Amino acid sequence: MQSTATSIQAYLEEIPEERKIALTKLRETILENIPKVFVEQMSYGMIGYVVPHSIYPSGYHCEPKLPLPFINIASQKNFIALYHMGIYAKPELLNWFVTEYPKHSKQKLDMGKSCIRFKKIDQIPFDLIAELVQKITVQEWITCYESSFKK
Repeated sequence: MQSTATSIQAYLEEIPEERKIALTKLRETILENIPKVFVEQMSYGMIGYVVPHSIYPSGYHCEPKLPLPFINIASQKNFIALYHMGIYAKPELLNWFVTEYPKHSKQKLDMGKSCIRFKKIDQIPFDLIAELVQKITVQEWITCYESSFKK
């Protein structure tokens, strides 16, 4: 479910009331912990955290006009999603996250390649998410991206 909202505030206003508190807390957790050079903006119809063109002028290889994506969060039909490209690109980060997750949540981990799905919004492990978003600097992400995805 991609939103057509053009601002983060508009996005937050359109999501269901029962998810606003959890998604707002997830957003605040990311903003408090992500390295400051990542920029928050609407990205792919979700709230995104990207490497701006001022730091990485090449942009995203699929669409160079867009900044390099790193993390997105969204209210999907049946869950809140956190998309973390570092987990997809760095096996050691994925292994760390999969090992740590059970220490922070009683819920079974539900994830795809870069997508972590939270169906029970009252059980999102915010402390673990805080650790996760601190694990990669902008330069580390650019290096990882270039070695993993850019052709």
